[in-house]
Amino acid sequence: MDDLKIEGSAKTPTVEFNSNGDLHLKGRSIPENSIEFYKPIIDWIGNYGENVNTETVLNVQLEYFNTSSSKCILDVFKKLETLSGSKVSIKWHYEEDDEDMLEAGEDYEAIIDLPFEMIEVEEI
Repeated sequence: MDDLKIEGSAKTPTVEFNSNGDLHLKGRSIPENSIEFYKPIIDWIGNYGENVNTETVLNVQLEYFNTSSSKCILDVFKKLETLSGSKVSIKWHYEEDDEDMLEAGEDYEAIIDLPFEMIEVEEI
């Protein structure tokens, strides 16, 4: 299975999803069309589920995301919930002074049935 790499821009996050279960989403997520941007990510997770690694970790390091992205990020988490045969976890990185991003991670943690780890960092 091929890895998924999407170069980040001023409006879209960098995506690095490796078939070894090491997944990264980093940057800003304010694309013109969130559903269109996140569709290949969700599709990739579906394909990955056919030959899943024993452990899958999604590292989320977003400095900002808009409302339409928040729904799509939730869809990514929901797709990860469907993976069987893999221990899936989310590492939610947030800047030390960014209470909103910490709260967003806690909100997702309350909705999604996957273990979350909140990681405070100096800068994303």
